[in-house]
Amino acid sequence: MAIISTLLKSGIRLRESLEQEYSMPLELQRATLKKLLIKASRTAIAEKYDFSFILRGFKLNNHEFYKRYKAQVPIYDYNKIHAEWWYLLQEGKRNVTWPGKVRYFALSSGTSGTSSKYIPITIDMVKAIRKTGVRQILSLSKYDLPDSLFTKGILMLGGSTDLEFNGTYFSGDLSGITAGRLPIWFQRFYKPGKKISRNKNWGEKLDQIVKKAPHWDIGIIVGVPAWLQILIEKIIEKYQVKNIHEIWPNLQIFVHGGVSFEPYKKGFEKLLGKPLIYIETYLASEGFLAFQALPDRKSMRLVLNNGIFYEFVPFTDDNFDEEGNIRDHAINLKIDEVEEGVDYALLISTCAGAWRYLIGDVIKFVSKEESEIVITGRTKHYLSLCGEHLSVDNMNKAIEFVSEELNITIREFTVIGVPHKNLFAHHWFVGTNDQVDPNDLKESLDAHLKALNDDYTVERLHALKEVKVNVVPSSLFYEWMKLQGKEGGQNKFPRVLKGEKTTSWLEFVQSKNKI
Repeated sequence: MAIISTLLKSGIRLRESLEQEYSMPLELQRATLKKLLIKASRTAIAEKYDFSFILRGFKLNNHEFYKRYKAQVPIYDYNKIHAEWWYLLQEGKRNVTWPGKVRYFALSSGTSGTSSKYIPITIDMVKAIRKTGVRQILSLSKYDLPDSLFTKGILMLGGSTDLEFNGTYFSGDLSGITAGRLPIWFQRFYKPGKKISRNKNWGEKLDQIVKKAPHWDIGIIVGVPAWLQILIEKIIEKYQVKNIHEIWPNLQIFVHGGVSFEPYKKGFEKLLGKPLIYIETYLASEGFLAFQALPDRKSMRLVLNNGIFYEFVPFTDDNFDEEGNIRDHAINLKIDEVEEGVDYALLISTCAGAWRYLIGDVIKFVSKEESEIVITGRTKHYLSLCGEHLSVDNMNKAIEFVSEELNITIREFTVIGVPHKNLFAHHWFVGTNDQVDPNDLKESLDAHLKALNDDYTVERLHALKEVKVNVVPSSLFYEWMKLQGKEGGQNKFPRVLKGEKTTSWLEFVQSKNKI
C-alpha cells in the first residue's frame, strides 16, 4: 500500500483522526476556536472585536466562550467581509484578519453572485487542507481494497497551477493553488503532472491528458463530475474503446465534490466497464470541511479539529429572507445544540481569516454523534417564489428519478423563477442528448417534485400556476460557462439562476434558437 505506507513512514500519524473519533464534538470545536482566536489575537479584526475578552471566556463555564464570541463578532457574508476587511488583504496589508500577509486568493466559481469572489488562502489553510487530505487517504484503509491500488496513479482534474500574479498576490482555482504546492511524497502518484497542470487553456489541457492517458495506470480520479465525464468521453472516443476500464483497468475510486453526483451517475456509469467506489468530499474555496469517512455511507464527517469552527443557522423563513440573505436577528447554534434532520446554513471561522462567515451551503445532520452531514443545497440556490421552498436537494432527486423513469441521461439542468400572469412559474432547462418529449419530461418532473416536497404540492394548486420545460443539448451549458470564463476546474453550473445570470443565460439560449 505505497501511498499509506509512504504517509506513515513520513511520520504522519492518525492522531487527529483518533482524537475526533474519541472526543466530544463540542470539546474539539471549543479547542479549535480558542486556537484560532489566539493565533489571530494581534490582528486588526481582533482589536476591533476584542478577542482577548472572548478568550477570557474560555476560563469560565463551557458555554461562556460562545456567548461572548457571537455577541462580539458580527456575522459576515462575502460582500460584507470583503468590503470591510479582505480588500485590504488584496492591497498587500498585513495582520488584517489573520497574521501576516496573504499571498494567494482562490477564485470561487461565483455561482451565488455576478462575478468571481476572491477568497484568501493562507499558508495555515494550505497546511490544513493538506492535513485533511491525508486523513481522507488514510480512511481508505477502511475499504476492502487491494494493496495494489495504492501503487497506482491519482488523476486530479483541476484548475491551472499557473496562477495569475498582479504584483501583490497570486489568484486562481483552489485546486490550482493546492496542486502547485503538493508535498514531495505525493508527486510520484499525481497526474497529469506539473507540465500539463500549468496549462490555462482547458480544451488544450484535456487534449494533452487524452494523449497521455494510455501511458498512465490510474487507480483514483478526483474532480467535478461534469468535467471528468467530458474527459472520459474524449478518451473513449479517441481510442475507440467501449469504456474507460479498457484504458485504465485498475480504476476503482472516484472522489468527487462541489455538486451532487446523483444527476450525473446514470450517464457516468455508461462509461465504465465495472463499478467504482464513489467518495464524496466537501472541499470549498474556504476550506476542507468534511469527507466521507466510512464505506457504504453517503454522509460526510465534519472535520472538527483542523482550523475550522462551525456555527449552524436553522434555514427557515425566520432566519433568512426570500433572497437567501440572513436576517439580523437570526438564531445561531454551536455543534452541541444542533438536531438531526434539520436544514442549517453554515457559518465558519477559519485559519484563513474568515470569521463567522456565511459560506452559502445548507447542510443536514444525519448523525449528530458522529458529526455526519449531507449537503442539501445553497442559501441562495433554492426557489420560494410563493412558499414552495424548493431546495437543490429536491431538484437533484427529482432529476435522478426522471432520468430513471424516462430512461434518459440528464447531464445538466437549471431552473428560473418567473412571473406567470399575476402569479408564478418555474422555467426549467434540462440538458440531455437523448430524445425525449418535453411534455413527458415536464409531467414526470412535476410529479416527482410533488412527491418530494409538500409545500411545492400545495403551491402548485394555488400560486405556482405553471411549470415550463425546455430540453436543450447538454453542450449548451458548457458553452455558456466558457463565455462566462468559468470553463473547467472547480466551476459548476448554477442549479438556480437569479439576477444578471438569468438575463445572460436567456439571451444565450435565445441566440441558439432553443426557446
